[in-house]
Amino acid sequence: MSTTEPLSFNPVDNERLARLAGPLDENLKQIEIGLDVTVQRRGENFRVQGPQAKMAVEALTRLYLLAASQDVSVDDVQLSLVELRQRQASGEEEESPVLATRRGDLKGRTPNQARYIKAILQHDVTFGIGPAGTGKTYLAVACAVDAMERDAVKRIVLVRPAVEAGEKLGFLPGDLAQKVDPYLRPLYDALYDLMGFDRVTRLFEKNLIEIAPLAYMRGRTLNHAFIILDEAQNTTPEQMKMFLTRIGFGSRAVITGDVTQIDLARHQKSGLVEVERILGQVRGIHFHHFTSLDVVRHPLVQKIVDAYDNYQSQQDETSQT
Repeated sequence: MSTTEPLSFNPVDNERLARLAGPLDENLKQIEIGLDVTVQRRGENFRVQGPQAKMAVEALTRLYLLAASQDVSVDDVQLSLVELRQRQASGEEEESPVLATRRGDLKGRTPNQARYIKAILQHDVTFGIGPAGTGKTYLAVACAVDAMERDAVKRIVLVRPAVEAGEKLGFLPGDLAQKVDPYLRPLYDALYDLMGFDRVTRLFEKNLIEIAPLAYMRGRTLNHAFIILDEAQNTTPEQMKMFLTRIGFGSRAVITGDVTQIDLARHQKSGLVEVERILGQVRGIHFHHFTSLDVVRHPLVQKIVDAYDNYQSQQDETSQT
């Protein structure tokens, strides 16, 4: 049911209103896209129409408060919408631990992200399963950086299977390291953001941070390390078992993946799909699931995830009839 909500900001502060609206009203457009509403503005007076008009008014109010001290970016708008949707869905606030990284304010943006960080801190092995954009990998890397800063681990090992969208490595130029480097780029980017380029480079030189394809893990035992396996939906059951048995004394592991984006050959099973059935009851291992509500990206990403989920559900129902 569509509703109409008026909103007015007094006393009038044109500079603050301009920060709220953004260049060419870009911030207002993001709210319209994210909440399926229409925002009309005349000076300090706003009129919001749509089923989620009340939430849009709350978002505008929060961002207007933020605009008192800084420019309001598109990122600020999108993060605010994520937090509001999560709070409405769960009806709760979840205090998030603040992690010791170069970004001093880094914490979970949604209650589910906050619970994910707590799970990583409390368990030796944590699985983060959910759609793209939910912060699974980035928060795991942040927890690894936090553990190193606190001297809880001696090294960080980041691992990915070199399997993407059915492509083969053979046609790529260069040696093996150069062939797999593009697959590991998201992990490099997260490290640079959280620790700074110079520090990461020094730690790589000292071998205190290592990024490697999954195939390099066979035969190794990793002690006093924080190990992250990213894109785990592209591991086979055998590879998943091999990885999990690499964990040594004083180590912590996080395995992340999205079971709706499996790039293995059709006849191959995903180790991430199978592992929860096998290890779901093992003490010390935690399985954490994300949904589209946790997507911290462009508002359209949440809608894309939901649309694909609905389409898949319809396909499954059709195949069963």
